[in-house]
Amino acid sequence: MARKRKPKESPEPELPMTPMIDIVFQLLVYFLVTIKPIDVLAHLDVSRPGPEKQADRLDVPKNLIRIGVFYDGYTINDKPVRDVDLDSLIQRLAELDRKQTILILCSGAAPHEMLVKVLNLCARHQLSNLSVISVN
Repeated sequence: MARKRKPKESPEPELPMTPMIDIVFQLLVYFLVTIKPIDVLAHLDVSRPGPEKQADRLDVPKNLIRIGVFYDGYTINDKPVRDVDLDSLIQRLAELDRKQTILILCSGAAPHEMLVKVLNLCARHQLSNLSVISVN
């Protein structure tokens, strides 16, 4: 019987890791030093309003009429108005200029029908540029 020969055990090849780690760190340092960071904020496409537009927004319209609706009555431009005179005053305002801005300041304590009355009077006299704001 023939004897089987065992193959010679050759030593396993070794790879030295230290030089590889050194090269990796050198490459990392190289890339960190040579990189040019992109300024993201400089490339943002943001449209900001110019100073002219902001100044226009703060201007109060020339023909602004303030009608106050409170639990105890009405005011027009901060002057108290009786309930019976409200219709005739709104009619006179409409005769002057139907395109004028009417700002209705309505108190939270005012009854709902008082606000509806002012809105109906404005509609009857064809005042259409209305804004309603709730106040305390």
